[in-house]
Amino acid sequence: MTAFTPAPQTSQARLDASLTDRPVDTEAVEWLQEAVSQEKAKTVLYLAYGSNLCNETFRGVRGIRPLSQVNVLVPSLRLTFDLAGIPYKEPCFANSALRTPDTQDYHKDRWHKGLVGVVYEVTLADYAHIIATEGGGSAYHDILVDCYVLPRSKTVPSSPDSQPFKAHTLFAPLSASSDSDLASTTGRVARPDPSYAQPSARYLKLISDGAAECSLPAEYQDYLHDIRTYTVTSTRQAIGKTVFLAIWMPIIALIFSLSRKLQDKKGRAPSWLAKLSAVVFTGMWMSYDSVFKGLFGDGERTMGDEAMRTENDGHGMSHSSRRDAEKESLLEAFAEASSEFRPSRRSTEW
Repeated sequence: MTAFTPAPQTSQARLDASLTDRPVDTEAVEWLQEAVSQEKAKTVLYLAYGSNLCNETFRGVRGIRPLSQVNVLVPSLRLTFDLAGIPYKEPCFANSALRTPDTQDYHKDRWHKGLVGVVYEVTLADYAHIIATEGGGSAYHDILVDCYVLPRSKTVPSSPDSQPFKAHTLFAPLSASSDSDLASTTGRVARPDPSYAQPSARYLKLISDGAAECSLPAEYQDYLHDIRTYTVTSTRQAIGKTVFLAIWMPIIALIFSLSRKLQDKKGRAPSWLAKLSAVVFTGMWMSYDSVFKGLFGDGERTMGDEAMRTENDGHGMSHSSRRDAEKESLLEAFAEASSEFRPSRRSTEW
């Protein structure tokens, strides 16, 4: 594994200069073409909080070379896992939402001190590449948020007392959001309960590894480690996962392959391909909701999670009894599914 040296801390002068920044139109990234050629010395302060905290993703896969970085707290935002992914494989991905008072106490919702992350100083060209690799400008809005430098401490302050600065971040609010003028136009698949899905162990590890690499406060790292991940717990789910991915992964792989081949110099895919991708993901989730979830079991949350017990659990059915019932109906369920879905080949790993 490649070892990455942390970038130097962002200077106070650069943080102060951010106060005059303005959001950019991510769907019209042409602004970068002139800016990159005429303002080569200009940089962007970019807030990362998900998998981009991890060097393996941010520097390795995306190839970004930050000029400086600083750990921050963003009181106006909160971490969510409400971006729909792929059932049974990657149920959801990290996102941010406007912070509002709530009483949720499930593992993903127990953090109430605002969004913790890292602000990277990157070149305009690198910021264009970040936008391209996060959906080519069609999946997110660019917004400016007030950030506060985190002091070196094991805990996160509830109310920061330092002076704020501005940073850009990519924001994908839900289409049914009540976040006023930030209602989504991104076309993302919106799930009925944004807090329901659990991230995969692979994806959450990228975030927790990144938090450790960036030396985020131990209190926040403990919170990340306490988040429960999605796990297949029954034979029926395992069969459902195999059938589901055999059907949909070749289609999704084709979409991503076309996106790589047809992207322009700024990494953006054609608009028709973005629309096709939205249709494919919508169809995928519709098939999960209408067929697979009922036949094979939950593909978003670990079945038997103590924090979200099923009605049967509440009436005393033990996990072992439920597994016995699943086994009894396994052959019948699989026979029904196989008569409708006959994949020609196994899926590739995501």
